[in-house]
Amino acid sequence: MLRADAASAVLGMRIERDEPGIAVVSMTVRADMLNGFAITHGGLVFALADTAFAVACNEDDKVTVAAGADITFLRSTGEGDVLTATARRRIRSGRTGLYDVTVTDAAGEIVAEFRGRSVTTDRPAPA
Repeated sequence: MLRADAASAVLGMRIERDEPGIAVVSMTVRADMLNGFAITHGGLVFALADTAFAVACNEDDKVTVAAGADITFLRSTGEGDVLTATARRRIRSGRTGLYDVTVTDAAGEIVAEFRGRSVTTDRPAPA
């Protein structure tokens, strides 16, 4: 799935770990990722967490997508910071799942907490 994800590629995201129900994705904050206050744009922190969530919940050949997600921002970051999103499955039951993602900086400080809800579809996987 991520091989065809142009958005994650353009943001420079790297998969550090990919196991069933667990994913770790990192990204270095660039100058063009900052908002008007010179801090990392929250939408890009969300995108990093969402990507880790997507990797964690697509553990088989069934297409699983987000049914919803929430994020809480806890610390700001800036240019040059390396952010890491660690996603873990809480539960997967039938077609739905619940995943928690913690985003940290290089010092291990928590930047954000994300909770994603997934739904497995009948949609065919892209070729």
